[in-house]
Amino acid sequence: MNNDTKVKMRVQSPESRVTNFEEVSYGYNDEEALKEASRCLHCANPRCVKGCPVNIQIPEFIKAIKENNIKEAYEIISLSSSLPAVCGRVCPQEKQCEKMCIKGFKSDAIAIGSLERYVADRAIKDNLTSVSKKESNGKKVAVVGSGPSGLSCAYELAKEGFQVTIYEVLHKAGGVLTYGIPEFRLPKRIVENEVNKLKELGVEIKTDVPVGNAITIDELKKEYDAIFLGTGAGLPKFMNIPGEDANGVFSANEILTRINLMNAYKEDSKTPIKKAKVAYVIGGGNVAMDAVRSLKRLGIETHLMYRRSEEELPARKEEVEHAKEEQIIFNLLTNPVEILTDDNNNVIGMNVVDMELGEAGEDGRRSVSEKEESLHKVDCDMVVMALGTSPNHEALKYSDIKLDDRGLIVVEESKTSLENVYAGGDIVTGAATVILAMEAGKKAAHEIIEKI
Repeated sequence: MNNDTKVKMRVQSPESRVTNFEEVSYGYNDEEALKEASRCLHCANPRCVKGCPVNIQIPEFIKAIKENNIKEAYEIISLSSSLPAVCGRVCPQEKQCEKMCIKGFKSDAIAIGSLERYVADRAIKDNLTSVSKKESNGKKVAVVGSGPSGLSCAYELAKEGFQVTIYEVLHKAGGVLTYGIPEFRLPKRIVENEVNKLKELGVEIKTDVPVGNAITIDELKKEYDAIFLGTGAGLPKFMNIPGEDANGVFSANEILTRINLMNAYKEDSKTPIKKAKVAYVIGGGNVAMDAVRSLKRLGIETHLMYRRSEEELPARKEEVEHAKEEQIIFNLLTNPVEILTDDNNNVIGMNVVDMELGEAGEDGRRSVSEKEESLHKVDCDMVVMALGTSPNHEALKYSDIKLDDRGLIVVEESKTSLENVYAGGDIVTGAATVILAMEAGKKAAHEIIEKI
């Protein structure tokens, strides 16, 4: 094997995978993982570690793979990360650790994410454990929200002997990992396994508890020494264009929640998604890609409409490539201005305009503007908005926690304006990635450990 070439992960064929919701990528086998691990240079100053938000000691765990010591590799990863099987699948490594890999400057970067997934999957298969728990310190912490920031915070606290209780509004733990990311990218058995690891550490998880309604933050403060708020940013955004109230217009959040949490794609589902003939998903991020690829698997002709070009697509490169292979139709440099309906307020199409790119701004993104006299119609019977999300404040009811002008919780490090109440993840930063939410949860946990 050419040592400059990354070992590609085996995947389901596009023709097969669009007919099912099974995981697209198979993961490395032992031989493939060893070949890829052998490419690592084991740099004296590993830039890849600096590129990892949770600072996994990457060269060390790769060295353990080369020595066929999977238990050690798993222990090394678990010292820094609470969700390795998740991160190995959904982390944007190409923008983080792999982007910093020295080897990647002249050839293919080491497939760090694929190797992390390999180790985590082997750990599940071999029933490996990695974390020892300290004796109870008598301190109690409530974690509100069981998404990546909440799970990460709970993991760090439980290891240090804290008694942790997670409060989750839905009937399954995992937050966006459970309701937001499709089975073909992140199997729910993987999320359940990571959640079970927390339970083994003594973390109690209370589902179907809407904090803010069933119990308030003030009431939690009377029972716990500290509280961590990791409720995410789950409210969908819309364009506020004519026709958005029509039958057949959905948010990507609703589509993905119904498919992932309620199994709406199954024949015997109690809440099936109405089978459209032609669906347009509006947006260009990972959520848009998840929605459009999910609808494709329901047998719908699916389009992705994005107002910028492919170069500006914020979704992961791998997801874009997979979508193309699955015959998703990309309508780029196009934007809807009106949703058209029949007499019964059912979607029958959209009026859209062509867009053109301008100069790049301070953030590096090119401006975009509407082309004159480019208005035209497209036919469809479903429109899905995947335009980002904003924070849901239900959990903050009856509290006077300080928010900024975007509705995000204001923190100093991780500390909110309320005594012994901490926050992190999307509720603080706005919608971001799983790994950044994990980083925030981990950071808050260490602040709690230090100060409580």
